Amino acid sequence: MDQKVLVLNGDYTAITLCSVQKAFVLLYLDKAEMVAKSEHGTLRTISHAYPKPSIIRLQRYVRVPYKGIALSRHNIFKRDHFECQYCGSTKNLTLDHVVPRSRGGESSWTNLLTACARCNHAKGHRTPHEAGLAIRQQPKKPTLAGFLKLSAGTIDQNWHAYLN
Repeated sequence: MDQKVLVLNGDYTAITLCSVQKAFVLLYLDKAEMVAKSEHGTLRTISHAYPKPSIIRLQRYVRVPYKGIALSRHNIFKRDHFECQYCGSTKNLTLDHVVPRSRGGESSWTNLLTACARCNHAKGHRTPHEAGLAIRQQPKKPTLAGFLKLSAGTIDQNWHAYLN
């Protein structure tokens, strides 16, 4: 039951993920309709069996004030797949400013990346080029669809049409 369900707005745009239980409640209360069923089992009560939802669509359009993905330590780690962007290590992770703050670098999606303590210490107050380090993946601000893919863990095949 730890699977996620993709929630679409009234206009079929992806807005969030929710638990199977929450999706079932929305379906039962007629606040949402099922767009796609999961291929992994059913939900059972004493007297009924219901298909497990994979994608649901809200009956009414909900205005969601999209402010972007919050810039946080955990979200940067998630964007970078919890690995050092210099050496690929997954141990002792920290945040690193590509352009150091001592040189006017700011804390932004395009200037922060995940680095292990060893690489971060070796880089010091220099740029990666000056320190002789290559960045595996240039830091960029994630999109909502891309971030939903990262948050879901396993992605149902039905979701691809709505997350691309």
